[in-house]
This record gives sequence, structure tokens and C-alpha cells, in this order.
Amino acid sequence: MRIRIVDAFTDRPFTGAPAGVLLLPEGPFPSDEWLLRIAAEVNHAETAFAHPLPPGSDADWALRWFTPAVEVDLCGHATLAISHVIDPATPIRYRTRSGILTAVRTPDGLITLDFPTAPLAERPIDPELATALGAEIVSVHHTGPNTDDLLVQVADEKTVRAVAPDLGAVARLSRRGVIVTAASGEPGHDFVSRFFAPAVGVDEDPVTGSAHTALAPFWAARLGRTELTGYQASRRGGTVRVALRGDRTLLSGHAVTTIDGTLQAGEPVTGR
Repeated sequence: MRIRIVDAFTDRPFTGAPAGVLLLPEGPFPSDEWLLRIAAEVNHAETAFAHPLPPGSDADWALRWFTPAVEVDLCGHATLAISHVIDPATPIRYRTRSGILTAVRTPDGLITLDFPTAPLAERPIDPELATALGAEIVSVHHTGPNTDDLLVQVADEKTVRAVAPDLGAVARLSRRGVIVTAASGEPGHDFVSRFFAPAVGVDEDPVTGSAHTALAPFWAARLGRTELTGYQASRRGGTVRVALRGDRTLLSGHAVTTIDGTLQAGEPVTGR
């Protein structure tokens, strides 16, 4: 079985967010246990698994995402990665746990994903969260059921880049992850962010597309524009272009395949 590692939200290898990609044959997914073992073996923040759906279905592919520890409801960078492999010159539809998602590629290789916008709800500032992040918090918002993150605004880009969280405390205080963000002080980017998700086995995600479904409405409301560019300031770094379209958010970026090989792990066990 062919397996690839794709760097997403970047046009240069060894930057952006690496994701495992497996295109499976038509039919049910292998067992969850098998999928999780493959994701743990890949050992990147996410591995995407997809199989084609029969003609006349509500989508073209069924798509699922796994961290090394759990299945997640929504993932942007692994969807960009698998779309890079499928190479959708015309819009392609994915059936997922978060509804139908689409992807399309322009001739220059830019891939745009159509995702649900996160419904932000402001929360009181928890002193324990500020202690866990080691930073003063300006505001906190919950990102809704699809992502179930906490979006934490801090004072400035310098603070975002300097955050060194207590990951054990972050895991106790969040369901999936914590987004730390501020307005950008650099040309070419409107805002910066970092994403910590130790509760699902990812200490720091290099670039998190799904987090930008919350960052887009958050910063659009503050900057007065619906088309913005975000930079995720992890060690690898990556750029996400966002366009807010009401209850949908468009996420755009490039991707690069870095590894293309053969999975030699026996036949998958049939699941669903």
C-alpha cells in the first residue's frame, strides 16, 4: 500500500505541517485499531485516510483523520495534504465527521479548502490557563464542537513566539487544544498563532488549518477585513490564507510531497 508524507501550508520541503496520507481502495475503512496503529507509526500530528465513494454518493471520498493517539473531527493540514496527492483540478468533495468539505487546486498549485466557520463563544479568563501558558491573557473564546479548542489572545507577537506552556496543565484544561494568537507585527501577515494539543497526543502542531476556522472570524471582527493571512509561528512555520464567508471559511495554501513509499504492515483489518 502506498504511503506519503506531505508538508502542508508551505511551498518548501521540511517546513509547514507534515501529514501522513493513505489513499485506500473503495469499500469500508479498515478497523479503527489498524488506522490508529498506522497513525502512531507515522507519528506526525495527523494522518489522513480516504477511500473513494461510489458514483451518486453525496461526496467523492470518505475522509478520516487520526493523531498518534485519537481520531479527530476536523483537520485542515491533513486535508490539504491528501488533496495535494489527489490533485483536484475540479472541486472534490469529502464526507467527514464535520460534514461535506471541498477542495480545489488552481494551476499554480494553490489548494483552497471550504470548511465550516467555528462559532466563537467568549469565556471568562481562567487564571489556571494563564499560569499554564506562562503569559498574560487578553481574552479567551471557545471554538465550538467541531474543533473544541480554546482560542487565547495575548498582547503581541513577541508573547506568542515566547510561550513555553506547561503541557500537562494545558492537557487538563482543554478538550482538544489551545490556540495562542496575537496581531502580527511583521509585514505580509495579519496575525500569528501557535497551537498546543497535548490532550490528543500533539504537544505543538506545526500548522493547524482547523484552528484558522476560528482565527478567521476572530481577526476579521478586529481588523475589519474578511480576507487575511495568518502565520503559525511554530519551529517549522507555515502560512494560511483565510477568507471568511459567513458560516464557511476558505483556507488556502500549498503543499509539497517529501516521502513517497510503500507501507509494509500486512493487510488491514476490515472495519467500517
